[in-house]
Amino acid sequence: MKQIALIAILGIVIVDIAFQMATGAVPQARVAGTILLTLAFLAAAIAVGTHEAMVNGRGAGGYVVSIALAVLGAFVAASLSGIVLEPILRLMSLEGSNDPRPWSFVASAGMMLFVLIGARFGLSKGKRWR
Repeated sequence: MKQIALIAILGIVIVDIAFQMATGAVPQARVAGTILLTLAFLAAAIAVGTHEAMVNGRGAGGYVVSIALAVLGAFVAASLSGIVLEPILRLMSLEGSNDPRPWSFVASAGMMLFVLIGARFGLSKGKRWR
């Protein structure tokens, strides 16, 4: 699980760096940036669900249920992470900074961390029903 978290966080930061070098920021006004970030969060959630099903020796149905619970938990956590991360980023004053990019890396990594925690939370709540 630690490897999944490390790869997912590094991956989202590398995507953010690539967009920053190409366009200056991940384009939020266009569809491409939002879809790319969503696909990264979805891939991380699927990886967490697959890992949990593989470690616990689940069958085909168990894989489907684990992935569904991980994706559901991840997207609930992603929607809630904006509520948590926005005030934190506002407290970090960017007025004196000429380069606000490091904070966007922190925000991307923080959101991925919230997504991974949400995926694990969804799986833990699903274990009660099995």
